[in-house]
Amino acid sequence: MSDFDEPFQQSNDNIGDAIIHEHIIYPPKYVKEDQPSNVWLKSITSLALYLALGYYIFKQWEILLLVTAIVMIHELGHFFAMKFFRYNELGIFFIPLLGAYVSGSKREVSQKQSAIILLAGPLPGIIIGIVLYLIDNNSSGYYFLGLSFSRIALLFILLNLINLFPIYPLDGGQLLNRVFLDEESNWSKFFIFLSIAMLVWFAIILPFYLLLIFPAMMLLRMAGDKKNNQIEKRIENEGINTDLEYEELADKDYWQIRNILIEEHPSFKDVSPSPPFEYDQKEEKIMTTIQHLLHRHLIQDVSIAGKILIFIIWAAAIASPWLINMDLSFLNQFGF
Repeated sequence: MSDFDEPFQQSNDNIGDAIIHEHIIYPPKYVKEDQPSNVWLKSITSLALYLALGYYIFKQWEILLLVTAIVMIHELGHFFAMKFFRYNELGIFFIPLLGAYVSGSKREVSQKQSAIILLAGPLPGIIIGIVLYLIDNNSSGYYFLGLSFSRIALLFILLNLINLFPIYPLDGGQLLNRVFLDEESNWSKFFIFLSIAMLVWFAIILPFYLLLIFPAMMLLRMAGDKKNNQIEKRIENEGINTDLEYEELADKDYWQIRNILIEEHPSFKDVSPSPPFEYDQKEEKIMTTIQHLLHRHLIQDVSIAGKILIFIIWAAAIASPWLINMDLSFLNQFGF
């Protein structure tokens, strides 16, 4: 009898645990309280720091204002395209001495929309540069901030053209990675590592060591993505559906994912697991991490013809200085 008694007892225990588990009342998942958004305050603060440090180093407010205007036009192109495609939590942030970027979030990401968003930054500036250059060539003598239209045009075109280089995380690199490479493929990983190596090389050759911030951030992000992939696999093994919006996530699944994060994520080692079901001081960060773990959909909606068209637009933008016979003789001093 004892040989059959023990398994029977174990089976009863499992049934009891399941009954208790089903009757647990899970409190609501964490939701950030509505409060006035400070995104634009951060944007204005970053712009002020950008201008202050730029003037402190270069001492030429004319060039500083012109470069800032070019950067602003570039980022506004990205911003309005993302707004048109209904991205959330949009903001423009300036990085002193390095440029700026637009932040935003969206769960379903389309290749076609991504291509438009990425090209909407550099193309307007390049077009403005071409127009200014043609105006100055046909009727010279136009100046703004003490600079000829040709020199202003050169700045517009070159600053935006650099952004189209196929190096991640520049617009050209993101375009290549999003539209022409599978972001989850080994080719994509190889491309990003190659971009990191090129950025390090540029930082040393120029020399402009501040550029090393980008490869450092990319390596940190890749390490974080690797850890998140491990956590995602464990969540999937628990049978939790992550193919949904955060608002659709069941309260029970929130608390289960939260416990997995506490066990697996280094940032939450000091957070107490549930039960008891109590919010922690890091709850907002936990919520944000869970939102990032929910699957993002990449809609591959660019046909072969569409990819050819995107490539032609990109190549024409890259070749624009030569197409309009712009004088680039000053580049000789840099070995080009």
